[in-house]
Amino acid sequence: MQKEEIKFCDSTVFEGMTSIRAIIRSIDEGRNTRRIQKILFDKNKLSKISKEIGYLKAVSNKYGFKLIESTFDELDKITLGNSHGGIVAVTTVRQIENFTDCISLPDRGFYAMIQGIEDPYNFGYALRSLYAVGVDGIILPKRNWMSAAGVVCRSSAGASELFDMYEGDAVEITKIFKNKGYKVVCAEEDTDNILGECSLPLPILLIVGGEKRGISKAVLDLADIKVKIAYGREFKASLSAASATTMFAYEILRQNK
Repeated sequence: MQKEEIKFCDSTVFEGMTSIRAIIRSIDEGRNTRRIQKILFDKNKLSKISKEIGYLKAVSNKYGFKLIESTFDELDKITLGNSHGGIVAVTTVRQIENFTDCISLPDRGFYAMIQGIEDPYNFGYALRSLYAVGVDGIILPKRNWMSAAGVVCRSSAGASELFDMYEGDAVEITKIFKNKGYKVVCAEEDTDNILGECSLPLPILLIVGGEKRGISKAVLDLADIKVKIAYGREFKASLSAASATTMFAYEILRQNK
């Protein structure tokens, strides 16, 4: 656990080709200020990863990174696990734009605000679901898990690098969305509104909180509707934030196809 705690603090190490391809795609689409500085590969796995290394050599000049031979032990020192497949990227920090009322929002947009998720894996799983259903952008508090970007990218299957992301004060941002005609939907247990039984038309700002801290009262007070997930039996605990996010996101997609 100590290894994880150290690397969660400030991680710009991205493990595996899925993450690396997501960064390259984000650069091509102009969504992301992150740049790849170098890619390390396990020279003892070259026969297995020759196709990937060939591709990376071909694009290294275009994206301005160095391709460097390494070993399993060297990669193990800078990674969290061994799921990188022998290929690891070291990148610059991504600059996340501050959200202001000048940002152009689509008329039928779907945005999500995530508050208080306790770990980067759960955060990444939530982002994976939100990307899959077509969410337009993610709103983050100033303190968020994008400092552990490599972990988040891996758990989100690259989705975290492909989103438009903004950060800022949750209350002020929620007010901006309301002023632009968005329906503010909060996932909240203390309500009679049940997911699947109430109308959730676009445009929407979906707000989901972590299992422990939840959504702040100041933000809840701005909600147009609070909605809960009905359980099939008595269950005192809450779903993980990633599971709850997935259920809300797919219900909104179902209603607005």
